[in-house]
Amino acid sequence: MWDDLLTEFTLDPSLPLAVVVARTLATVVFCGLIGLERESLQRPAGLRTHMLIGLAACVYCLLTLALLSRVGDFGETVRMDPLRIIEAVTGGVAFLAAGLIVFSQGKVRGLTTGASMWVAAAIGVACGLGEWSIAGMTVLLALIIITLIRKLEQRAGTYDDD
Repeated sequence: MWDDLLTEFTLDPSLPLAVVVARTLATVVFCGLIGLERESLQRPAGLRTHMLIGLAACVYCLLTLALLSRVGDFGETVRMDPLRIIEAVTGGVAFLAAGLIVFSQGKVRGLTTGASMWVAAAIGVACGLGEWSIAGMTVLLALIIITLIRKLEQRAGTYDDD
């Protein structure tokens, strides 16, 4: 019994611990930057929400990589499709984002925050898979879109506070 328990907790990880720590921490920081912008505008989904969404997406990807590294342990009856994890993350975040989008007094509210949550999940997926350039570029572009484009819209008089 104790041998089984010891084996359970000493499995060789699919990725070194330092890589897992780097990917999860980078996700939290990257998604936190987007969440901080939403928080600064007092939106319902802010810093913590974006960080948690990105972290969850990252962990799902890390778990997918762990499963793929152990595919030989499952035998030939189990088929692995890593894209299903990304589909599940997308569906789950879409559900959360849809809960923020409200139609009130003839206007749609919460679209930008919902979209930023979806982007946070994509950043988490990119970090979880170790796609640093994709994650970094996505954060940069998202912040440009959310902040600078808002300022341009305000100057043009087309900004709709969503």
